[in-house]
Amino acid sequence: MKTSAMKVIVCLLLVAMVLGVSCFAAMQAMKYDVHDKTRENPPVIEPPNQFGQPPSDAIVLFDGKDTSQWVSERKGGGDVPWKIENGYMEVSRKGGGIRTKKTFDNCQLYVEWCTPEGIDPKITDQNRSNSGVFLMDRYEVQVLDSYTDDNYKTNRTYADGQAAAIYGSHPPMVNACRKPGQWQTYDISFMRPIFDENGKLVRKARITLLHNGVVVHNNLEIEGTTSHKIKAAYTPHESGYIHLQDHNNPIRFRNIWIRELPEQPYLIK
Repeated sequence: MKTSAMKVIVCLLLVAMVLGVSCFAAMQAMKYDVHDKTRENPPVIEPPNQFGQPPSDAIVLFDGKDTSQWVSERKGGGDVPWKIENGYMEVSRKGGGIRTKKTFDNCQLYVEWCTPEGIDPKITDQNRSNSGVFLMDRYEVQVLDSYTDDNYKTNRTYADGQAAAIYGSHPPMVNACRKPGQWQTYDISFMRPIFDENGKLVRKARITLLHNGVVVHNNLEIEGTTSHKIKAAYTPHESGYIHLQDHNNPIRFRNIWIRELPEQPYLIK
């Protein structure tokens, strides 16, 4: 074996040791020749008939009626306290946030949400239709009324707190918001952070986000746990829940599904 190829293999093995995964998984990048017909093909799934619907390998978290995948975050769990009607669930007054029963790591998460029409224009900034979608219970994609055009008064807020921002860290590349009362979509691809056995960060979390079909974050490194007025930072953690926030605003959610994605253990970056 050539020295250069041997060096590559050694590097892959070292990566595997750091990530705590098998050497076999790390060797996959070197195992096959180009166009090798012995290489196993990917599993077959049935794609959705239309955009936004779950493919066959998705876990449906909310179909418009069934909330059995969720629990209340207050008092250690319990039934979802939000209003369920007309195919959506709506944050109820003082109901508290909700989270999934199951934890998730790497995933594709699809969520539809809607901010209410007719809000008093005097209600502005972070009080205007505020909520959030949390990954692993700690990385927040902001939900807010950030719609603007020539005939609509912009809801001014800090850039890293508008709709589709990674809250407190990264504004979206563009504002792709629809009008209040119209349904909006988040299609999220998320890669978890990795810590070594000593709790040292090996790989930051990453996110790609399409807001209403528009890429607003592209393979972005997340800076750490979401906090308010505190710079994001990492602390070692295990798996976490998907969390929908109650921020005392009647935000609606529907058509929520998730696909668990496999780790690619030979990738650090």
